[in-house]
Amino acid sequence: MSDTKYISIVDDHTMFRKGLTALINLFPDYRVLFDAANGQDFIRQLQSKHPPDILLLDVAMPEMDGYTTAHWVRVNHPEIKVLALSTMESDSAIIKMIRNGAKGYLLKDAEPAELKLAFDAVISRGYYYNDLISRKIIQSVNLLTDDKNDLGIFTRLSEREMAFLKLACSEKTYMQIAKEMFVSERTVDGYRESLFNKLNITSRVGLAIYAIKNGLVKI
Repeated sequence: MSDTKYISIVDDHTMFRKGLTALINLFPDYRVLFDAANGQDFIRQLQSKHPPDILLLDVAMPEMDGYTTAHWVRVNHPEIKVLALSTMESDSAIIKMIRNGAKGYLLKDAEPAELKLAFDAVISRGYYYNDLISRKIIQSVNLLTDDKNDLGIFTRLSEREMAFLKLACSEKTYMQIAKEMFVSERTVDGYRESLFNKLNITSRVGLAIYAIKNGLVKI
């Protein structure tokens, strides 16, 4: 049993987590250590449990999503291999998860054999990208340097600009946004003007439409 590798699952759907746990526990040399409903739940449980070898991580979750969780793991537990598991096929979601430290990306309709293959690859090589994801990454390389392309712009926004963009979709005034971000109103004005220039947008409504289109906020 010394070769057993341990998995943690983070997904906001309870039945999916439990079904996936039962499946993984059938794989030779793999066992589920614990599961969590979101990133915050994972971090809380991790305080009293041994870190897993692999974190199977959903992307879209309430409270703390996969992007933020992957980044936290990369900073605080770089020994944990993050493997994203999601229904999202968008280039921006895949690229952003990889940028935040994911070592692989699987779609939830993948066959169990591919999940086992992904585990083996992440443990032995340190990463796993199937043909679909590899093709999307390759196709995106040129787009990432195109200032007129949504994906290229999206991946180059700073964390503070992203935070402001999300808050701009709320009913908060710019003064309230400044207070929430612990910055001056002039700094918020700077974020707004920077986004206007990068996204070729001239209004707050335009910012909200862009954020919804790219999955930063849900309606």
